[in-house]
Amino acid sequence: MSNRKLIGRVSATEKYPSSCDDFQFWLSDDTILSPFDIVRVENKTDDSVTYGVVQDILHITDGTGHLSNYVSSDFGNVDSTPMTRRLSLSYAKVSVIHNTKENFMPVFEGAPVYTADNDDIEIALGLDNIDERTAIPAGLMKTSSNDPVSIKYNGDFLIGPEGAHMNISGISGLATKTSYVMFLLKAIQHKYKDDVAIIVMNVKGDDLLHVHQQNEKITDAQRKEWDTLGVPCEPFENVKYLYPFRKQKDKLYANTALPTEDLTEQFSEKRASNFIYTFEHDVSKVDMLFSNVDDPNYTIESILNYIDYGQEFRDVSSWDEFKDKLKDFCTKGSGKNNASSILIQSWQRFRRLINNSINDDVFVNSRSMANDLHQVHLSDEVLNINGGEMMVVDIAGITEQLQCLVFGDIIRSVYSLKHGDFDPDDRSSKKPVPKRIIIFVDELNKYAPSTSSKNSPLLANLLDITERGRSEGVVLFSAEQFRSAIHERIKGNCGTNVYGRTNAIEVSRPDYKFVPTVYANMMTRLKKGDLILHHPVFKTLLKIQFPFPSYNQGGSK
Repeated sequence: MSNRKLIGRVSATEKYPSSCDDFQFWLSDDTILSPFDIVRVENKTDDSVTYGVVQDILHITDGTGHLSNYVSSDFGNVDSTPMTRRLSLSYAKVSVIHNTKENFMPVFEGAPVYTADNDDIEIALGLDNIDERTAIPAGLMKTSSNDPVSIKYNGDFLIGPEGAHMNISGISGLATKTSYVMFLLKAIQHKYKDDVAIIVMNVKGDDLLHVHQQNEKITDAQRKEWDTLGVPCEPFENVKYLYPFRKQKDKLYANTALPTEDLTEQFSEKRASNFIYTFEHDVSKVDMLFSNVDDPNYTIESILNYIDYGQEFRDVSSWDEFKDKLKDFCTKGSGKNNASSILIQSWQRFRRLINNSINDDVFVNSRSMANDLHQVHLSDEVLNINGGEMMVVDIAGITEQLQCLVFGDIIRSVYSLKHGDFDPDDRSSKKPVPKRIIIFVDELNKYAPSTSSKNSPLLANLLDITERGRSEGVVLFSAEQFRSAIHERIKGNCGTNVYGRTNAIEVSRPDYKFVPTVYANMMTRLKKGDLILHHPVFKTLLKIQFPFPSYNQGGSK
């Protein structure tokens, strides 16, 4: 049974006529309406229905100015009651988003305006055309007069092949960026099961290091929201954790904020390992250490090329030998720097950067087979990921340069896996390569800033993912505080964009020019858990809420 309600009639005036794109209508005095609400207008001329989304709500009177209103209240007596009530009304500005017969003639003066019921909302947004086999829950849309409506993404436009990649922005803490992405990943893991593998990077404390455990704090009302969206309120399945290796015994050789007792349990369940970098296995990845280092004259690139092809580095077999060899090129009069045709100052700078980076415990000369060290190569773990699995890589405790190396290593390994560019012996798993691999990274501004140099190897890989990844089954989910700080081509290639609470300075940036002023202002005061969605299938921006996390969020809050 429909719960539509007549709330007003279209008002077209000489100064403010109805158009193909928008119209206005006056509201009855008992109507409560909000921006983002969807309304329905029935057109008698062709029996079609026009749907629109409320952009702004205003209230006017017949008062000529504030002075006349002041005088009418007994010259400012706040306790006075006017003898005659002023003529007044509230009216709404509406943006047209759909017509059932694709007839976008302006709606007529006096046409009745109704609230939209759940079926209307699905038709208006195009949700009725989404194939349930690919539909992915996006959240709950709460209107002024209806029960929550389940909003769904078209999976073909979220994780490919029609479109792909999602970016979410908003200020720290209030925007709940990570929680929303994890909700989506849970919905995807439930929906696609063995077809999708997930790689997540933990960048804050132990936030994402308990995702295999149930959230004991969740309430029955919060569980009901999961049920409404058709996603089980359960933790993630098939989770493996990878921690940077560290020598301290008190942390079980892992560089992590995870409590020791939890870490011990994960190791005993064979759910965790410590990743390392050895010279023999990983020297080709050194360029990733310089992803965020300014190199306007391409001197670092020249040195890296020389190391790859120079005779002097062919017999090097450890990081210690590598650093010693670099020292020879930094000594005046050694002749080696002359042979390379690269200035000694450039070699000295390169050596300083290397020494600052390759002093972490994660760089070892050789892999140990000791069971208590749990040492693995990160790229090998990525090459062996299977569909339905989630891999959480903890990078919260390492330097920014080393974070770039780890992230770049993951991206390259994923591409090697999808392209078949690896030794079959490196993939011990007998299962087929996952059809899609989703990589989630927070603080994207570290890896793809708007000021990133053109020769950054990490930026090149990120651009490759966002521009071609959708057809190859590689999908990027990313988050950052300020969207304006991200490289133009990265955010331009994200099919789905989500906005959490931000500040007034940010919404004044060019990135938000397409957002109506009222919506932009609302972005500065969104409640925690409220988000605004922009998805190719939706015909307008949508404001939604999403369920409370179903997994244990750790103790770093």
